[in-house]
Amino acid sequence: MINRVSTTLNFMSKNLPYIIPVAQPEVEEAFASYQTTHEFYHEVRSRSEFQSYCDWYYTTAEQNRQDLKRMRGELNIFQWFRRR
Repeated sequence: MINRVSTTLNFMSKNLPYIIPVAQPEVEEAFASYQTTHEFYHEVRSRSEFQSYCDWYYTTAEQNRQDLKRMRGELNIFQWFRRR
């Protein structure tokens, strides 16, 4: 029984290239087109996310600059307690 299973597996492994069909040029072309499209949209999404991050960063930085300018113009009460 074990010998027959081994022979069957050996026979199947030798004929495996004949069982699996070779990719046709049209199929390869379609997959290549899909891959290119997928990579393009991934790149567009990545750049869009990066641009959104940059916009948020510059807005936040400008707001922080304005807050700092406003804080420098305010009266500093803590300085009264730190006199030496």
